[in-house]
Amino acid sequence: MTEQTDIRWRSEKLTRVPYGLYADSDVFALEQSRIFRGPTWNYLCLEAELPAAGCYRTTFVGETPVVVTRDDDGEVYAFENRCAHRGALIVLDKAGVKRNFQCVYHAWGYNRRGDLTGVAFERGVRGKGGMPADFSKQQHGSRKLRIARYCGLVFGSFDENLPSIEDYLGPEICQRIKRVLGKPVEVIGRFTQALPNNWKLYVENVKDSYHASLLHLFFTTFNLNRLSQQGGVIVDDSGGHHVSYSMIDPQAAKDASYKEQGLRSDTDRLHLQDPSLLQGFDEFDDGITLQILSVFPGFVLQQIRNCLAVRQVLPKGLGRTELNWTYLGYTDDTEQQRTARLKQSNLVGPAGFISMEDGAVGGFVQRGILGAHDRQAVLEMGGDAAASSDGRATETSVRGFWKAYRKLMGS
Repeated sequence: MTEQTDIRWRSEKLTRVPYGLYADSDVFALEQSRIFRGPTWNYLCLEAELPAAGCYRTTFVGETPVVVTRDDDGEVYAFENRCAHRGALIVLDKAGVKRNFQCVYHAWGYNRRGDLTGVAFERGVRGKGGMPADFSKQQHGSRKLRIARYCGLVFGSFDENLPSIEDYLGPEICQRIKRVLGKPVEVIGRFTQALPNNWKLYVENVKDSYHASLLHLFFTTFNLNRLSQQGGVIVDDSGGHHVSYSMIDPQAAKDASYKEQGLRSDTDRLHLQDPSLLQGFDEFDDGITLQILSVFPGFVLQQIRNCLAVRQVLPKGLGRTELNWTYLGYTDDTEQQRTARLKQSNLVGPAGFISMEDGAVGGFVQRGILGAHDRQAVLEMGGDAAASSDGRATETSVRGFWKAYRKLMGS
């Protein structure tokens, strides 16, 4: 892969992915510096989660802990959640409202922009001890991130030369984000899911439109997502961002393709005790009933019927990933619309009727590749390109991920 690891790509093509990339500590360390702290925009939070001055949230960019705040000027700021003194976390809570922050270890103080504003006993006690006379608080603030905001999403980057968020996303991805987040939203639920696998396996899963109606019985049983439905995949020029979309089509349910191949996802044995779970409402004028969008490296925007959510993928070790889910509703939802969204929230998440399997299948891969670091995955569905497609029986957006990944990792 590079001179710093012993993982090698055997071809310039994107159809063979070395299994060693999911379980090598040198690769994991390089990803932190070249991807997460490199030239990428990383999702931090929603603007709706910082409604007023003093509001803050703690999050991560890769493994790096970060604080995101809104200051009195109305702007959003982000800085590394690490005290310049001895490296302790500055902020311990996940969210709250504060005028300023103070490290619990030695009481060094910081403002909402991450500037060091106070050092306990800076001049010593009774003329003894204290910091050197030439110590400058201005030189010891927390490391700052650049901030970009788009459609209520807050992104951060440690790279000062990164293009604007609009240029980073490209026009097609921007349009698809605006389609869902084109009016004010509010948080209606959240939770964190622990995944027993490398972060890249979950990102691949999100981009893999081919697996959805094969792994998830609920999709095919209730005709929410079949590869025979009208839809497609959008892959941006970098390869790193994608959209998979489809439309419910009653005729697709009559397609015999699944039954002819004897697939486990084709069954008539499952029924809902409460069919109102799927009784939603039309709110988009394009007929699209499912849209999954990803932004490299670890952001996901979801619309499944009326269930709207953002997901944040955070690496927590070679074989551990944290997945943060935030359910959304529009601020102008009626009571009936909000009820429908809350019911449909049961479709996704760790125990969701649809995505329950996604929480397990990454672990199956992580366990399956043990002892196979010199072998490769095969990504040939739909060809060898990383480009948009008018069909979804393809791995084109998974190959797109590896296109963007290899460019940043220098492989």
